[in-house]
Amino acid sequence: MSLWRVTQALNLTITMRIFAKLFCTASLLFISAYPVLAQKFTISGYISDSSNNEQLIGASIYVTDIKEGTATNAFGFYSLTLPAGQYHVVYSYVGYSSKSVNVNLTENKTLSVALSPSISLNEVVITDERTNQIQEKSQMSTITITMDKVKTLPALMGEKDLIKTLQLLPGVQSGGEGSSGLYVRGGGPDQNLILLDGVPVYNASHLFGFFSVFNADAINNVELIKGGFPARYGGRLSSVLDIHMKEGNMNKLEGEGSIGVISSKLSLQGPIKKGKTSFIVSGRRTYIDVLARPIIKAVGKSQGGNIVAGYYFYDLNGKINHKFSDRSRLYLSTYMGNDKFYFNVGEKYYSNGHENTFKTKGDLAWGNRIAAVRWNYMINPKLFSNTTITYSKYKFSTGMSLNQIEWDGDKQVSTEYFSNFYSGIDDATAKVDFDYMPNPNHFIKFGAGDIYHTFSPGATQTKISSYAFRLDSTIASNKLYAHELYGYIEDDFKIGNRLKVNLGAYATAFNPKDTTFFSVQPRFSARYLIGPKSSLKASYATMMQALHLLTNPTIGLPTDLWLPATKRVPVEYSKQVAMGYAQTIHEGYELSIEGYYKSMSNLIEYKDGESYSAQNTGWEDKVELGKGWSYGAEVFFEKKLGKVTGWVGYTLSWTNRQFANLNYGKIFPYRYDRRHDISVVVTYKPNDHVDFGLVWVYGTGNAYTLGLERYWAYNDNVGKGDYNYNQEITQVESRNNFRAPAYHRLDLGVNVHKPTKWGERTLSMGLYNAYSRQNPFYIYWGYTDGGFFGGDSQRVLKQVALFPMIPSISYSFKF
Repeated sequence: MSLWRVTQALNLTITMRIFAKLFCTASLLFISAYPVLAQKFTISGYISDSSNNEQLIGASIYVTDIKEGTATNAFGFYSLTLPAGQYHVVYSYVGYSSKSVNVNLTENKTLSVALSPSISLNEVVITDERTNQIQEKSQMSTITITMDKVKTLPALMGEKDLIKTLQLLPGVQSGGEGSSGLYVRGGGPDQNLILLDGVPVYNASHLFGFFSVFNADAINNVELIKGGFPARYGGRLSSVLDIHMKEGNMNKLEGEGSIGVISSKLSLQGPIKKGKTSFIVSGRRTYIDVLARPIIKAVGKSQGGNIVAGYYFYDLNGKINHKFSDRSRLYLSTYMGNDKFYFNVGEKYYSNGHENTFKTKGDLAWGNRIAAVRWNYMINPKLFSNTTITYSKYKFSTGMSLNQIEWDGDKQVSTEYFSNFYSGIDDATAKVDFDYMPNPNHFIKFGAGDIYHTFSPGATQTKISSYAFRLDSTIASNKLYAHELYGYIEDDFKIGNRLKVNLGAYATAFNPKDTTFFSVQPRFSARYLIGPKSSLKASYATMMQALHLLTNPTIGLPTDLWLPATKRVPVEYSKQVAMGYAQTIHEGYELSIEGYYKSMSNLIEYKDGESYSAQNTGWEDKVELGKGWSYGAEVFFEKKLGKVTGWVGYTLSWTNRQFANLNYGKIFPYRYDRRHDISVVVTYKPNDHVDFGLVWVYGTGNAYTLGLERYWAYNDNVGKGDYNYNQEITQVESRNNFRAPAYHRLDLGVNVHKPTKWGERTLSMGLYNAYSRQNPFYIYWGYTDGGFFGGDSQRVLKQVALFPMIPSISYSFKF
């Protein structure tokens, strides 16, 4: 029996025991409820922002009399079942003034609470509300980022970017200078499950990777999970990034916008029917193409031609939120974004008294489209449901055409050429999720869904028409289809006063046309209180990924292809175990230390010499299968409250890969293997009129493949005796055998706020790479002065640095 089958059998056995335990637990809870039904009642409702009725995710509900509590779910809903009696209940959320309510519980009560944003973070009282403190949670390797923090920090060219803020966290790395990719605990960017209102986003970058697709003005809540994954998530190996859009202000019309160096954005939100229906719409667009067009046109004209070229990207977010009743809500949300580079060149010239014309144009475009319909329904005070239908589409296309008219004597000759390449992936999903809260000691989640994938691996269309030759050809891989069915159950429960466990399982079946992959993935995380302010934590998670991303490492463009697992290229698996320590040192100060080990199998890489554009073979023939490991330790110290807030993060890690037919079968470091990563993030807000931001990062340099030995090729010019020794051959002994210099950078920023009659205006100024560190973007072999054959020239390593010190300024407003 193969190791894979033994592992699957073991996972299935463990999972069956988990399902049996959870089923028995749920059954006992239902049965035991009957004798005391008359003695226990439930408080349930929603916690929202009083200024706009936005639901607060993860808000704390704490009963001081019995020191029990809970937190709101992803839709701001909570449920707390207690014996009949009188209770003092405290509702709180970081950044908001807490509220206390005395409850006489003699029957089931619906109690929705609106919290007010605090004028100063120092006002927030969380002394007794331990529910959401870091040491209390069973979940580990999880960090929540606020949009206020994202907007306060300095950013490249003034573009406030969620992904770049996440790159400052321990265990998370960027792909390189300016990149918006996420490399989490040794995984690749394809191994991140990025959800926007529950819908997968397949490409999260703009401007060839320098900015992300997420408009901070449209986002309400962000949670990053790096390990110990709850059972409700699946389909990727390395991380979950769960992003929730704003719901729209139910009370009044308001807006915000900004004008920056490379883009502007505007958001509007307000009630369609006050207290019942709200909307939000937010848009962003660059104007690089508009600003550069006159310059490009003038340059073309000076050269005797006509040139139009440019690049732009845009985002558009929209959402409608309708409240049928206190028990029922409907959400409609959508996102569309696109990047496009284009050029159009025209030229006229004369020969033999005739006018000849030459025109060529081309474009490169990629983008996402997503939509979601979600219906929340409170079945009873203890049981909450969310039914969702979603659609997600990612496409990439590139095209080029040429038209030439010239005269051959008295004969006019016309030549036309057209080429186009297209690839993409479409998902349609239906799912239902339930939250069941029988008592303060149990929070059960379960659900099921089906994702229908449509893969377009690539199609190249070519047309050539001339007086001597005609061609009309399409070379395409057939579309591929697959269902991905899944179900899950998890319980977050307490055992005594010290131990809290999240136990669950995720089961999935993926069936492309020629096979079916079935996997049951046990999930476990726990915390054990060793004191009132500290705990030890542990987690274990197995993950399966049925989608492969075929990435060309030599091209800095979004030419990646999403493809399904097949018999020849099976699904990817990972196993991750982690242990840690968490402590609330003082009010608002938190410390976490974690160590982890993760293994990955069935990873793919292009074979040597292969690329996405080669159409001579199918994609399965272009790749190699391998495995990977990542292990290390992370330290995260955060100050959440007060005038000075921020964090210090440190990561020590090792990440390796091994492929049987690459690098002679030897283990080699992953390109983004970094031994050390340090981030220091500080914001200072002395008053309501100004705030300052500082970011300093340090990281071990990326690994590169460089030939350290060379020789000259011998060529007799096809037997003609014209000897040529000028072709230099570089001998590469191993992959990623060279380490680039360390990367470090300091960013500074200041935001000056001024109230106005109509709202508030803010002037933001920033300095990216304040001491102008020449960080390597690309490394290559070159020569010193003297040229290739110069007597005094020497072969040396050279680097290309992308960003020197870059100042930025932007103007934003709220009304």
